[in-house]
Amino acid sequence: VAPTTPVCEVPSSAMTGTVVQLSCKETEGSPPSEYQWYKNGVALLEKTGTGSARTPNITYTMNKKSGTLLFNPVTKNDTGRYFCEASNGIGLSQRCSVKRLQV
Repeated sequence: VAPTTPVCEVPSSAMTGTVVQLSCKETEGSPPSEYQWYKNGVALLEKTGTGSARTPNITYTMNKKSGTLLFNPVTKNDTGRYFCEASNGIGLSQRCSVKRLQV
């Protein structure tokens, strides 16, 4: 079964230095969907970035199975427009509407 449009929960604002979690979920897809988060139209990398010491500005963890995007802590650099896409290899992938996070 192809995924339906996921429900995204993105806080509209957050304080610098706090922990912020964005969530994305859809329940119709079978097999269960995997989730990909995007910031300003660019796909975010899974886990905590590339693992290189040159990317200390990556402060998030993305879980493709659960659809969570966790900022620990959130920084001003994380301000942007976010959306998530659900896909399970059947039918078209579905994405939620874009929501702005202001840090």
